Amino acid sequence: MVVPPGKRAWQFHLHHANEEMFVILTGTGTLRYGEDRFPLREGDVVAAPPGTGKAHQIVNDSDSELSYLAISTMEQPEVAEYPDSDKIGVIAGAPPGRHPYELFFFTKRESGVDYFEGES
Repeated sequence: MVVPPGKRAWQFHLHHANEEMFVILTGTGTLRYGEDRFPLREGDVVAAPPGTGKAHQIVNDSDSELSYLAISTMEQPEVAEYPDSDKIGVIAGAPPGRHPYELFFFTKRESGVDYFEGES
């Protein structure tokens, strides 16, 4: 992955199934992890385990490109949360990393319905 200066890699998100690991190859930036922020530099390794309730995001707040290797367990089905936009996503039904998915659904958290809605 290459993140241009002033840009963010992906949305601020957390996983319920997949573990991710990032190896910073070049450049500097910031890791948003939950409420905390940590500086990133070449050689750093970051683990983002699932189920922690802590979202993560890599931000390039420098004047040069930030590159990193992203490694994921690619488990399915996956449920991800996006705290900044209050969204939830569900992804399933295709081999990891392949499209099209049989189920690729994102919604706002407040759009949820009761478990028994529409059932007799």
